[in-house]
Amino acid sequence: MWAFIQSLDPLYVLSGVLVGGLVGFTGVGGGSLMTPLLILLFGIHPATAVGTDLIYAAVTKTGGSIVHGYNKTVDWRLVGRLATGSIPATILTIALLYWLKIDSKATSLIITRTLGVALLMTAGLLLFRRTIMRWYLSRVGELHPGRVQRLTVFTGFVLGVLVTLSSVGAGAIGVTALVMLYPKMEPRKIVGSDIAHAVPLTLVAGLGHSMLGSINTHILVSLLAGSIPAIVVMSLVAARASDTAVRVALAAVLILVCLRFWFF
Repeated sequence: MWAFIQSLDPLYVLSGVLVGGLVGFTGVGGGSLMTPLLILLFGIHPATAVGTDLIYAAVTKTGGSIVHGYNKTVDWRLVGRLATGSIPATILTIALLYWLKIDSKATSLIITRTLGVALLMTAGLLLFRRTIMRWYLSRVGELHPGRVQRLTVFTGFVLGVLVTLSSVGAGAIGVTALVMLYPKMEPRKIVGSDIAHAVPLTLVAGLGHSMLGSINTHILVSLLAGSIPAIVVMSLVAARASDTAVRVALAAVLILVCLRFWFF
C-alpha cells in the first residue's frame, strides 16, 4: 500500500482532486478541463492527453452509470441508439488517427483544433442552454418519433468523433442534444442515459488510443487516486449548494483555453 502511495505523482493527484471535485459539484468539466490541463500545464502530447483522459472518464463514469442504473434512471433504448452511431464513429476516427500516425504534427493539429471547437461549444451551452432550449421549443417543438430516432443515432455519431478526438462533448453537448430530442423525458433520465452511454464510448475510444500507444498509465492512476474521493465528497456537497457561479466561471475558463488552442 505504501509503495503504491509513493508511486503517485502529487501534482497529478491534485489535478484529479480539482477536476473530480468540479465534476461532482456541477456534473460537467471532466474532459473539458482535464485534457487542456494535461496539454497546457504538464506539456503532455495532445494524443496522450486525450487517450489518458478517455480511460479516466470511462472509470469515473462507470460508478455514475451503476448508480443511475440501480435507480432506474437510464433509458437503455436511448443508450443503444446513441451507441449505434457513436461506436462506429469512434472506430473510424481511431482508424484515421492510425493512418495519420498518432505522433505526427497533423494529428496534433487536428486534436487541438477539435478540442478548441468542443470547448467553445461546451462553454456556450453552459452559459446559454436555457435560452437555446426556449428558442428551440418555440420554433421546432416535438419531432416525429422516426425522425427522433435517426437524429439520436446521428447525435451519437457526432459525439463519437468529438470525444475520440478531444475527449470533450459527452457531457454538456450530449445532454443538451438529448433534451432537444426528448423534451418530455425526465431530466434525471436524460443525465443517467448520457452518463451510461459515455461509458462504452470513452472505453472503446480509450482502448483504441491504447492500441496506438497514446495512454500514460502512471498519470492515469495518479489522476484517479485524486478524483474518485473528490467526486464522492463534492457530490454530497452539491445537494446543498448552488452551482451557478461555478458554471459561469467554468465557461469563462473554457473560452480562454479555447482561444489558447486556436491562436497561440
